[in-house]
Amino acid sequence: MTVETPTRFSPLSAWRDDLAQLPAGLRATELPFLTQLTLRVRPGSPAAAAVEVTLGITLPGPSGSEMAGDVKALWMGPDEWLLVAPEGQQDDLAGKLRAAIGDEFASVTDVSAQRTTLSLSGDLVRDVLAQGCAIDLDPRVTPVGSCLTTVLAQAPVTLVVREEAASAVWLLVRSSFATYLATWLVDACTEYRGSTA
Repeated sequence: MTVETPTRFSPLSAWRDDLAQLPAGLRATELPFLTQLTLRVRPGSPAAAAVEVTLGITLPGPSGSEMAGDVKALWMGPDEWLLVAPEGQQDDLAGKLRAAIGDEFASVTDVSAQRTTLSLSGDLVRDVLAQGCAIDLDPRVTPVGSCLTTVLAQAPVTLVVREEAASAVWLLVRSSFATYLATWLVDACTEYRGSTA
């Protein structure tokens, strides 16, 4: 008997066409099914050091991110990071981290199904996000690498600044809010239709 693998649909799979038709100056692409692990560990502890050696990075400090390499580290709180990696790596990555931590006090939890990631880029990113977000995206305030938990149009998001002047950001949003956020984004772009930015 052959067992068929069920088809997977990302939270924004039905929005690809709408997102592809946003005005010039704003590109929006879902990055579906990324590996996402919540790491809880005391900064500076032997467990944190073991994680850093395993990942080949330094865990970022408050409101920061480490975006180099395959595994991205986003600061989520005083002893919490979100580790983001390509699709399908959760078991392997979690296993390596747990082995490195050993008996030290820390935890690694797979939360890959909890959020999806929306990648925004272009000259209009700051203007559009300013319509629904109180965060000042001026590069003097939120430089490249900033990672902020905030609210965008009443939806909780984690916003990561990827390029200068916030011309490229990641929005990590809970799957249950993804459709709402896509609807808001399309509506917020209405005034820019026909823009050549």
